[in-house]
Amino acid sequence: MENENKPHKRRVHYSGKYPRKFEEKYKEQNPEKYADEIRHVISKGNTPAGMHISIMVDEILEVLEIHPGMKGLDCTLGYGGHSTAMIEKLRSKDGAGFEGHLTSLDIDPIEIEKTTKRMRDRGFDESVWNPLHTNFRNIDQVAREFGPFDFVLADLGVSSMQIDDPTRGFSWKMDGPLDLRFDPEKGESAAERLRSLDREEMEGLFIENSDEVYAHDIAIAIDKAFRSAKKIETTTDLRHLISTVILAEKDVKKLSKEEQKEAVKKSCTRVFQALRIDVNQEFEVLCEFLEKLPNVLSENGRVAILTFHSGEDRLVKKMFKEQLRTGLYSEVARDVIRPSREECFRNPRAHSTKLRWARK
Repeated sequence: MENENKPHKRRVHYSGKYPRKFEEKYKEQNPEKYADEIRHVISKGNTPAGMHISIMVDEILEVLEIHPGMKGLDCTLGYGGHSTAMIEKLRSKDGAGFEGHLTSLDIDPIEIEKTTKRMRDRGFDESVWNPLHTNFRNIDQVAREFGPFDFVLADLGVSSMQIDDPTRGFSWKMDGPLDLRFDPEKGESAAERLRSLDREEMEGLFIENSDEVYAHDIAIAIDKAFRSAKKIETTTDLRHLISTVILAEKDVKKLSKEEQKEAVKKSCTRVFQALRIDVNQEFEVLCEFLEKLPNVLSENGRVAILTFHSGEDRLVKKMFKEQLRTGLYSEVARDVIRPSREECFRNPRAHSTKLRWARK
């Protein structure tokens, strides 16, 4: 009776043929309900809003060599695509059930709730899969209860659901609060973090975390804005400031309009990346994870790691090489594995991906 008295809420209307705002893309945010539309969006090389297309699934499965009876760990659950593919590898030979178990971690309280429901609806109960809301730097604690693990996957990329939602502040392309936290319930937002830094600290952050070419001038402009009591609270505030700085650079002024736009785009991407890495302590978390990793693997256990920028990849490569030398691993990837050209077309966000693996 309660539902009958509830007034019907109409969906948001939009002008034009296609929705442009995130909140208007009601079909893309319901992929199970609008499967045909989702296939159409993906076929055009786009990622539907509110969902994530898993990267290098076949390559990961080949590297991890998963079979029924194994115990595994997905360090970054996200939308659940990798976890689903790995669980399916645990399906018993008769297809009637599963043999083995997968534990999946995620620091994002918003997305883990949505993905858990999605996974349970697919029939993955606690006997084969369980999610944990925790940072993957805590794999030693997780292993004490659920390990040791025969296979481990860590996808270090930002989920498309986070990038596409303007309220999370991950993208400079959309207006929203300058937040950038994987867990918005903990720590400082990017806006708060910027206010706490002096000019030299800002410059160092932009260089160390993303090799920003114009780090010095951008840091000066931000510091100047704060000194004149201007606020940098939103993604638009920061984008406009970066754009003003880049377009005033002598070498950029000589470029064509299209090249100037590209220069602004690249600097915005790098600065936002640098802030995101800092706010979430990504390098510190990754180092801690890599140090603990061999101890959570079973004998001959395998790990696969997907990285998305040079800083991450350098850390993984260096640590794997060192741990191979000291005998913690018996084998590591000699060459990095990249996504196919076809995958990069289907999912442009796969372009920068690198896969490295190791075996205990």
